[in-house]
Amino acid sequence: MSDSAGKQVPPGMQALFASGQAMAQGFFDALARQHAAMQDSSGLAASSLPMPESEAMAAIQKEYAEKHAALWSSMLGRKPGETGEAVVKPEAGDKRFSAPEWSESPVFDYMRQAYLLNADLMRKMADAMPIADGRAKSRIQFLTRQYIDALSPSNFAATNPEFIKTAIETKGESIARGVQNLLADLEKGRISMTDDSAFEIGRNLALTPGSVVFENELMQLIQYAPLTEKVAQVPLLIVPPCINKFYIMDLQPENSLVRFIVEQGFTVFLVSWKNPRPDTGGHYTWDDYLDKGPLTALEVVRAITRVKKPNVLGFCVGGTILTSALAVARARGEEPVSSLTLMTTLLDFSDAGELGCLVDEASVTAREAAIGKGGVLKGQELANVFSFLRANDLVWQYVVGNYLKGNKPVAFDLLYWNSDSTNLPGPFLTWYLRNMYLENNLRVPGKLKMLGQKVDLGKIDVPAYLMAAREDHIVP
Repeated sequence: MSDSAGKQVPPGMQALFASGQAMAQGFFDALARQHAAMQDSSGLAASSLPMPESEAMAAIQKEYAEKHAALWSSMLGRKPGETGEAVVKPEAGDKRFSAPEWSESPVFDYMRQAYLLNADLMRKMADAMPIADGRAKSRIQFLTRQYIDALSPSNFAATNPEFIKTAIETKGESIARGVQNLLADLEKGRISMTDDSAFEIGRNLALTPGSVVFENELMQLIQYAPLTEKVAQVPLLIVPPCINKFYIMDLQPENSLVRFIVEQGFTVFLVSWKNPRPDTGGHYTWDDYLDKGPLTALEVVRAITRVKKPNVLGFCVGGTILTSALAVARARGEEPVSSLTLMTTLLDFSDAGELGCLVDEASVTAREAAIGKGGVLKGQELANVFSFLRANDLVWQYVVGNYLKGNKPVAFDLLYWNSDSTNLPGPFLTWYLRNMYLENNLRVPGKLKMLGQKVDLGKIDVPAYLMAAREDHIVP
């Protein structure tokens, strides 16, 4: 075997090249075996995953071989203390190998670049698979990325030069701290992403003055006190997601949306969803959340302010719940609001991102059998799914920092909120998964019945403002 310059590649290099190919093929074989007895909704049997066309595969392997040979040649010609030219570089925003220890040592420099080449090989193989069904292909790409991310040399003590350096400099104290961090997280049941001791509701979170003006079994309604001499006549009702706590809208004073709106002279009401307990809250349905959530909240807001048509704002799944409730009201002949603002809200689930690719007939049917008639999905389980959508940023970064380096996570209010998850009632969740993510029924006029009414989003005739986030990995 020769490299692109015609030089003979050493036997060791040939073995390393073969190991990269074997790793990729082994992954796809394991993926097929794992799902051998399953067949997804597209009819694609996972036990017979189609490999890329021969020409595409040959091109992928040729590029991989040439780059690996070039990497090996650059390592052989490298002098001690010299920084070599990288054959392959991490993607933009990938900070796993940004420390100088990765490039200063020829051994670790080779290790990181070989990993990046192998990762690129696997991604291209997954991308080149001739799978017509978009959801099935996205699932393969997602699982491939999870495998790649997990096997990064930065995640293991023996192959992470930062771990070795820190352990030597601290005379092993970093290892002891890492073990302590691991034990503490095992007790909590989750990976720490922030310094939990730095935040507390009422001390430095959710400080905008307000009080609970109404409460039922599903939510509390908060009315915030005015911060201006004059206030606008039309109030604003905010409906946040029910998968986390309300204070995403009211973090610290400098980044509180609620405080900002109140300071503009508006009367603000906010729905604070309760955390359903397995023994008492596992029976609530989608209809319950509409009826006892935004529809009831609107009645209370009208009674307090004597304004017939408040403005409303929904965020994430809270926006989906709010919009569905407005569609029910319109089906009843009502015109309940003056305007509608939706922030990162899905109404058409035809492109639901990677979260959508994980929802198929088999998974939804399994959830329906388990909790569809009662029970809850634990909040931490859902939080784990969201974290693994961006595993390098929200999982492995903290495995390395907390456990290998023995660091304490920095204080970050948004990640504190992100870790403060809530349960979801099984009937609510399974109806939502099937009718939104799996079948995308909400966008079809009259397809769904909610609270006894056939809903049509097109009948909601009010000024609307829709906001999407450029790098949102949950609501693309």
